Amino acid sequence: MISLEHVSKSYAAGIPALNDVCINIDGGEFVFIVGDSGSGKSTLIKLLLKELDPTEGTISVNGYRLNKLRRRQVPKFRRNIGVVFQDFRLLKDRNIYENIAFAQRVIGESNRTIRKNVPQMLSMVGLAAKYRSLPRQLSGGEQQRVAIARALINEPKILLADEPTGNLDNKNAWEIMKLLEEINSRGTTVIVVTHNMEIVKAMNKRVITIQKGVVVSDEKGEMRDED
Repeated sequence: MISLEHVSKSYAAGIPALNDVCINIDGGEFVFIVGDSGSGKSTLIKLLLKELDPTEGTISVNGYRLNKLRRRQVPKFRRNIGVVFQDFRLLKDRNIYENIAFAQRVIGESNRTIRKNVPQMLSMVGLAAKYRSLPRQLSGGEQQRVAIARALINEPKILLADEPTGNLDNKNAWEIMKLLEEINSRGTTVIVVTHNMEIVKAMNKRVITIQKGVVVSDEKGEMRDED
């Protein structure tokens, strides 16, 4: 599903944000990517979305060779990737229904399809009763659920979650992680970038650790306690 072969990325100063990274992720996996601030995690996400191009190496995502992808092909490529951010990025002046529907309007879905799909997504994330609420009327955990519903409504094969629990308390963080686990159980490949090592250790998934732009470990299942 995702393959990075000897990928490096340097910015203007010439210091590599990523250095000779090789990662392969199969369809249906649940993978944590961890590392300190500045380790290269955000650069990796941007490369997978083709917001950036690598300085060296090749990247393949869902059958697309990103190095050869033309600009006009990028929107179609991104339809198969849902993205959830730490800061939710909801449209503040639109209710929850319209926030989720927006992702379908962008790709030209019919109103009939939208009327069918949006309530289904709201039910899946447990917010069916709040479809008329504005984002400011919801808790942080509820806003993140809306963001997840919006990311999933176009049925992407891959969900990228960039610090999805960073603004949430412990209870809401766990609820969001359980929701992501449920989404993964339905077949979606889930990649979570996080600082929350408590959650990482408890969930017993594959963990890729990046330090200073280099993959220093890639462990499946039980993660060794590391300082």
